[in-house]
Amino acid sequence: MAFGIFGGQFIDVIEWTDDTSDTMVYRFERQGNEIKYGAMLTVREGQVAVMVNEGEVADVFDPGLWQLETANLPVLSTLQSWKYGFNSPFKCEVYFINTKRFSDLKWGTKNPIMLRDAEFGPVRLRAFGTYEIRVSDPVEFLREVVGTDGRFSVDEVSNQLRNLIVSRVAVGLGKAKIPALDLAANYMELGDFLTNLVGPDFAAYGLNLQKLLIENISLPPNVEEALDKRSSMGVIGDLNKYMKFQAAESLTADGEAGGAAATGAGMGMGLAMAQQMAAAFSPSGGASPAAAAAPPPLPSEPSYYIAVNGAQTGPFQGHALHDEVAGGRLHADTLVWAAGMAAWTRASDVPAIARLFDVAPPPIPGSPPPL
Repeated sequence: MAFGIFGGQFIDVIEWTDDTSDTMVYRFERQGNEIKYGAMLTVREGQVAVMVNEGEVADVFDPGLWQLETANLPVLSTLQSWKYGFNSPFKCEVYFINTKRFSDLKWGTKNPIMLRDAEFGPVRLRAFGTYEIRVSDPVEFLREVVGTDGRFSVDEVSNQLRNLIVSRVAVGLGKAKIPALDLAANYMELGDFLTNLVGPDFAAYGLNLQKLLIENISLPPNVEEALDKRSSMGVIGDLNKYMKFQAAESLTADGEAGGAAATGAGMGMGLAMAQQMAAAFSPSGGASPAAAAAPPPLPSEPSYYIAVNGAQTGPFQGHALHDEVAGGRLHADTLVWAAGMAAWTRASDVPAIARLFDVAPPPIPGSPPPL
């Protein structure tokens, strides 16, 4: 900031050189609260100067070199009733508004945002990022935000702007309906969407939201841990092969230190443990895929004992029973018994044997009757 003094009282040059990175508004300091008629006002690029007379905004000056006289002060001349010009000092406040872009401002959610996700159901999300602003309407910004503050920095308004962003982020995430696992792939589109959503709120303060960036949207730590485990299982693939490989790797290392004999014994134990662990995690509840798919054993035919002349013979089954019928040693009244029967029973009363008599040939003519 540089200024000249004429007569020890009046300011001849009014200008502001910003040596900070966060000052948005600077009120020019005057000696005696007076400005000399004809003083030079220098407004640099990235600045706008606003004249305020008795609390009321008067003239606004864009970048350039201006001489403060009636021709360049139309509003102030009207307010002061300077119909024919004047040559005496006048009282007026000069505010320099910084119109450059203020970047890398931080925003973030203090508390998780509750949302309903299509895949996980109700979830809590945290989000943070950065945004950029610039003063688009100096007069509105001076009226709505700055007031009479002599030096206004971006920190004084950033908290309010952050609250506006967070409130809109919750609404924006709900409207976007993007699954939690797909949010990272849509940060740019979501940032543009939120910029348009929050923009009107900033405009009410005379500010333009240049850009809003999302750096991260995260799930709670316990949910992320569960997702990591789920991803790990997908990477492992065949658990049975993985467990065998792990056991073999471990036992090979043991074998180098303990000898071949220890390695062989240990490998057998390790493979057995791997198979047991793999069986515990397998869908078949412990059976290997081959065992689970094997058919049941074929049913076996019962074996029958035959009573011949008071003596037990057999056991017989299948074709052997046919031979006994054909040889006359097994007929309808012959007593038979098999495992599961309560007592000796006539052969004709046992369905499996009774049907053999239907296909048996008749007795040979002239042969003796069966015993």
